[in-house]
Amino acid sequence: MLANAAILASIRWDVDPEIFNLGPLALRWYGVLFMLGFYIGYKILEKVYQKEGFKLEELDKLGLYVGIGTVVGARLGHCLFYQPDYYLAHPIEILMIHQGGLASHGAAIGIILGMLVYARKFNKTFLWTADRVVITVALGACFIRLGNLMNSEIVGTPSTLPWAFEFIRLGEQPPVPRHPAQLYESLYYLLTFLVIYRLYWKTPSAQSPGKIFGIFLLMVFGFRFIIEFFKENQVDFEQGLSLNMGQMLSLPLILAGLLLLFRPKPNAML
Repeated sequence: MLANAAILASIRWDVDPEIFNLGPLALRWYGVLFMLGFYIGYKILEKVYQKEGFKLEELDKLGLYVGIGTVVGARLGHCLFYQPDYYLAHPIEILMIHQGGLASHGAAIGIILGMLVYARKFNKTFLWTADRVVITVALGACFIRLGNLMNSEIVGTPSTLPWAFEFIRLGEQPPVPRHPAQLYESLYYLLTFLVIYRLYWKTPSAQSPGKIFGIFLLMVFGFRFIIEFFKENQVDFEQGLSLNMGQMLSLPLILAGLLLLFRPKPNAML
């Protein structure tokens, strides 16, 4: 009886991050899930552009700008937000993205910059662009956090809950049951996607510039602020801080979401 209770006390997680490898070349779950999220997101935006009568050539450019913004922003965000001393002393290593190190807040900034460039180039407003792009960003975030789970990274704090995960590849002896924070985030971002997807297709929200974008910012970064209490800090300097880096970076995005939803008059210039 006690043995059965111990088995149910936590879930053993020992997934190999690599699907297979051919010498130095490896296909990893993270990369597959990242690209799957991007592909499905592109197909969703394809339907949006067809519905609204825009050329798919414009969508290709949007995908290019947002894709570059995502990767460059995520990498620079990790290097400059979490380990600036190291990477400013070793700038060439910023390019070594294969070693890992991507930050979602950096990706958010990169995506926003990509949308600004696109909106300016193709005579769209920024808010029109953002209201549509964030539908796919929410879905992409769901896949990326699943990739983090497959990598056994960005783990949660210790937990006694029956669904706690023992991340065997962390090398902890004995293994420590932890919150599967990556799974929490992934499921929540899937919910966010379903909410704003419905807002676009089933309600007049798309006709109120900035509404969908504002709801996205509030849902994603409001939750990100909360979930950080259940995650291990990413770098040493966060120890002892009242709020960690992820929470501090979330606050201005939460404020932006509130401003978008409760501003008195939409700004046609945005």
